[in-house]
Amino acid sequence: MQLTNRSKVVVDKKMTFMERIYIPAILGGMKITLSHLFKKKATIQYPEQQREFSFVYRGKHILKRDEQGRENCTACGLCAVSCPAEAITIIADERKKGEEHLYREEKYASLYEINMLRCIFCGLCEEACPKDAVYLTEELVPAQYNRKDFIYGKDKLVQPLGTSAHPKTYKPYKK
Repeated sequence: MQLTNRSKVVVDKKMTFMERIYIPAILGGMKITLSHLFKKKATIQYPEQQREFSFVYRGKHILKRDEQGRENCTACGLCAVSCPAEAITIIADERKKGEEHLYREEKYASLYEINMLRCIFCGLCEEACPKDAVYLTEELVPAQYNRKDFIYGKDKLVQPLGTSAHPKTYKPYKK
C-alpha cells in the first residue's frame, strides 16, 4: 500500500570510468574553493570594527524610570502575555509606605526577569507596555559562559539612576 505519491524509482546504474576516479568531482570542488579566495571576506575583526545595524535593530532590554527616578513598570503583565517565547516572568507586589520615591504606582514588579536565551527580540513586549516601561535598546546582549547568566533580573534591566530619560541608546523604535 502506498501512502504518498512521492516515491522515487531507484536505478542501480553503473558508474562511468571518470565518475569512478572522482577527478571531475575533485576539480569541481577546487573550482568552488578557488572562487571563494578572491571574494570579499564576510568576517570582521569584532572589537576593533563594529558592524552596522539596521534602524529597526532590537537589542538588550531596559526597564525605564520616570523623570523623578521611579520605576515605570506597574507589573500589569501585558509584556509577559504578549511574549510569544514566554521569556518574561513577573511577580507583582504592593508598594509599602515610604517607597513612593521608588515606584510610581501602588503595584510594582518585585520580580521581573527576562530569559535572554528564549527571547526572540520581536519587540512585542515593548509595544504591549501601557506605561512605556520596557524598551529594546541598540546594545548587544553580551556573551556569557553559563545559562543562568542569561536570565536578566531587575539588577541588569532597570535603567541606572542619573541617566537621562530618553538617551539615544534607550529610545524606542517608534516613528
